[in-house]
Amino acid sequence: MHPLRIAVAGAGLIGRAHIDVIRASAHARLAAIVDPAPQAATLAARAGVPVFASLQALLADADKPDGVILATPSPLHLEHALACIDAGIPVLVEKPVTATVAEGEQLLRSAERAGARVLVGHHRAHSPIMAKAREVVDSGVLGRLVAVSGSATFFKPDHYFADAPWRRESGGGGPILINMIHEVHNLRMLCGEIVAVQALASHAVRGFAVEDTVSINLRFASGVLGSFLLSDTAASARSWEQTSQENQAYPSYADEDCYVVSGTNGSLAVPSMRIKTYARPEDRSWWKPFETGVVAMVRDDPLRLQFAHFCAVIRGDARPLVSARDGLANLRVTEAIAAAAASGDTVSLTPT
Repeated sequence: MHPLRIAVAGAGLIGRAHIDVIRASAHARLAAIVDPAPQAATLAARAGVPVFASLQALLADADKPDGVILATPSPLHLEHALACIDAGIPVLVEKPVTATVAEGEQLLRSAERAGARVLVGHHRAHSPIMAKAREVVDSGVLGRLVAVSGSATFFKPDHYFADAPWRRESGGGGPILINMIHEVHNLRMLCGEIVAVQALASHAVRGFAVEDTVSINLRFASGVLGSFLLSDTAASARSWEQTSQENQAYPSYADEDCYVVSGTNGSLAVPSMRIKTYARPEDRSWWKPFETGVVAMVRDDPLRLQFAHFCAVIRGDARPLVSARDGLANLRVTEAIAAAAASGDTVSLTPT
């Protein structure tokens, strides 16, 4: 089986991470880099691959890749994904799938009409931690799910905003649009579809046009209720990055969790996987002790696992774990949270 040839469009932080994963793979090789920035040419020269100033130039070349990873800015996702679909090339589109829900709907229609292979880059969906947590939930050991509480509370330094001033502005910045979309997919994996949201937002600490702290309520189609606290100015370690140990760029705290899923017979804390259940469901009571333990699991790099899955999708051996429809559902919930925070109203959602 010949190694797949994969091109990466976008040589920013996440694009470079994808390039590193490809170059470390035994089943694929880097075919080209697409980016007009001067540093992309330097990166391509080091990797020994051609560089193209535009995706159109790559797709017009006679030596087309087997697949394309789009790590370009979100406003370009629709145009670039449609170009790959038209060229018949499987594509991995980094999250968010598109810049807006309307664009996501257009992409979904085109992808389904063409039978295209589109994978959306929600890499946490490939996390062994999330797979094990979902397995525990699906096993029924927690009983009927009742509630989920979650948090993504962390402190972004001043230079984060100085380096990219757009992060301070509405329409693209703020933790709802930048960070919450990751959490939405994880919550959907654990508890199913989200059908209504409420939110209160504040920018009292930094005073930027965008929020820095958000309190969110969620209603799931199953009847589960959820609460989520989001802040990029809270000096706290209760975030996925600081608890999962999956990205070594972040310090990690084994005593912290970012999700707690509660059912009628027990609860699971994620990602520590500490579990509490009643031994005799017929004798449940807050006066009775829980059986406690830690669910065994393994850790692995979800970005590497996502790329291996993308290769399987390209070869026709797997269907996308996170489809364009899933990516659109995540974006729809995220936009609903932003709308609820702006209006103070409950925002209801319909299935994608």
